[in-house]
Amino acid sequence: MGIFQNNQKTLIFFIVYCSSMISKSNGRMNGREEGIANFVFGDSLVDAGNNNYIMSLSKANYAPNGVDFGMPTGRYTNGRTIVDIIGQQLGLGGYTPPYLAPTTRGGIILKGVNYASGGGGILNQTGNIFGGRLNMDAQLDNFANTREELINRIGEEGTRRLVNKALFSVTMGSNDFINNYLTPVISRLEQEMITPEAFVNAMISRYRLQLTRLYNIGARKIVVVNVGPIGCIPYERDLNPSAGNDCVGFPNQLAQSFNLQLKSLIKELSTSLPESLFVYADVYRIVSHILLNYRSYGFENANSACCSASGRFGGLIPCGPTSNVCKDRSKYVFWDPYHPSDAANLLIAKRLIDGDSNDISPINIRHLINYN
Repeated sequence: MGIFQNNQKTLIFFIVYCSSMISKSNGRMNGREEGIANFVFGDSLVDAGNNNYIMSLSKANYAPNGVDFGMPTGRYTNGRTIVDIIGQQLGLGGYTPPYLAPTTRGGIILKGVNYASGGGGILNQTGNIFGGRLNMDAQLDNFANTREELINRIGEEGTRRLVNKALFSVTMGSNDFINNYLTPVISRLEQEMITPEAFVNAMISRYRLQLTRLYNIGARKIVVVNVGPIGCIPYERDLNPSAGNDCVGFPNQLAQSFNLQLKSLIKELSTSLPESLFVYADVYRIVSHILLNYRSYGFENANSACCSASGRFGGLIPCGPTSNVCKDRSKYVFWDPYHPSDAANLLIAKRLIDGDSNDISPINIRHLINYN
């Protein structure tokens, strides 16, 4: 009887062990490690609702925003953001919750936190026209607070391991142009005082300090998203009617100038900061390709906002309850005057997850999260 019991215990242990190994193997086969946290920094392109909790003119917690998400949440699109989709596709614990939400406490933070804020930028004066917003420096302060919460919960060493292994993404820079250097009420004065080259240099200098601080707080796997073709958004098209049906040249030139320096900065940081892996996500290239070939991607409109209220391209008034909404949101690249639709975000996310070095370099996000 004793021999039978021992053999039975051995068999049970063997089954449990095999099940555990199969589970771990499946996790690796799906392109991910188990338990990777997802920390998100950025602006309205990836805000999951932080601006709901601050006094700001930049909000999206009202219909028809979120019409395909199920309800308005503070996301500036009809459905999911790019980071929502990346989290879903790679099994990173579902939607990463906004830092300022009262429920983002306790064990939830072990899976990651979203610090992004509509109107936020690299430079602290960016987004002044909105009043409240969280710029990159403030977002880093909030991440430092999260790190202290993690230490209190799982200790110094546990926190170090979690943060070192986590995926970090930073989507910043668009507002520094759109809602700072190019803002109609201040742009003429500002552009007389500072050249485009000097402004971009100031952005890069500040960004270098911020990304280095993120590394010093513990981040090691960091995806940095460049500035997209902002001259092609409905807002800039309506603001500059002389461009006709073309994208507006000057905003795109600013974005390209910034992106060129940003790519060099990413290489510099990966070389100078030990054990770091900074990844450059070329969303400018991805979105430009979608706009040029929109019909082959299944879109019918690549220059107008699906949710529109005024302007030839629907770009003059933010999406709101009185706006008109297109019949088929999946056929529009742009949801509102500034932001991509869920359909466009899905295409962008997929190319960041599995794209080649033309889209994201030196490695894509799927390889990054498995990188040791």
